[in-house]
Amino acid sequence: MAARRAHATATLALLAAALVLSAAPAEGAVSSCGQVIGYIAPCLTYAMGSAPKPSSNCCSGVQSLNSAAASTADRQTTCSCLKQRANGVGGLRPDLIAGIPGKCNVKIPYAISPNTDCSKVR
Repeated sequence: MAARRAHATATLALLAAALVLSAAPAEGAVSSCGQVIGYIAPCLTYAMGSAPKPSSNCCSGVQSLNSAAASTADRQTTCSCLKQRANGVGGLRPDLIAGIPGKCNVKIPYAISPNTDCSKVR
């Protein structure tokens, strides 16, 4: 009985995580790290070196995130979230992550790097 309950709890947790990652983020502003992750989740395969180039879904997410992060506060939130998540997920390649905007033809006003000072992003 306890094993069945633990399995059900784990299944619900995985389902909740999948829904959070697949939910379409609201347009116009970046209000949370969950929203940032929703935009860039399709980029993980490339960022880990498991794909030869960013997928079209990855690039679409990066373009949408860039459009949503219109204010200084949005860009600083995005920068901080990217740094937090990059430090918390093993196997990510900083060299590949830094190149995603260029490969997706998106210009962002700061470098994606663990050394970026997000408080100076404008």
